Amino acid sequence: MDITSLVETIGNNIVQFQPTIQGVVSAVLTTLFLRKNTNISEFEKMAAVLHGYTETCVISFIDIYKKVERNFPEAKAVSRRDRITIGKALIEIAAKYGMTVRPCAEGNDLAAYGADCSGCMTVATFEKALHNRLEIPKRKINQRNGACACVLGVDIGAYDTCGHLCKYCYANADVNLVKENRKKHNPKSPFLIGESMSGDVIHEAEQKNWIDRQLRFDFF
Repeated sequence: MDITSLVETIGNNIVQFQPTIQGVVSAVLTTLFLRKNTNISEFEKMAAVLHGYTETCVISFIDIYKKVERNFPEAKAVSRRDRITIGKALIEIAAKYGMTVRPCAEGNDLAAYGADCSGCMTVATFEKALHNRLEIPKRKINQRNGACACVLGVDIGAYDTCGHLCKYCYANADVNLVKENRKKHNPKSPFLIGESMSGDVIHEAEQKNWIDRQLRFDFF
């Protein structure tokens, strides 16, 4: 299902277009290299296609993790100056197509240029999508060294299993291990890789309803 079909099914309140700047940009099934001052126009092409289908564009700049350093030695950290230059351009383009740019764990540098730096999946985001007020308990600062403002942060999947092998991705450390793991995949198994093995421990994910059912009257 592509993003347009998804939006037509569930609405655009909970669909976010998420590119990753200065590395590889992913939008729907489109992947391209986005370099400063060269392919900003490609971002506009994608934004034009998605006009009306999403209100939010989440961006982030490449982080040079140890795995990234090893898999993508030519990658370099993006300077603050370049982040602002690229960010400003994307903010302007996104606004043109009815989207708000939300930087992912990138601080507040782009707020002055129109970005929403409050977080990607905040309480307000969920309330808007669910059309309900939520009473979510306060949590400890979560992922990305405390820079992530998302309400929920849960990793899914497993390391060394993705066959896309994006060079900037920190989830794969060994290409050969990825290939071996993918051979174990059984589409009929509930597990991502292989089958249940002796010694496996299965944890039930905690499920809670945080919808506030209290009736409220807005007088102002």
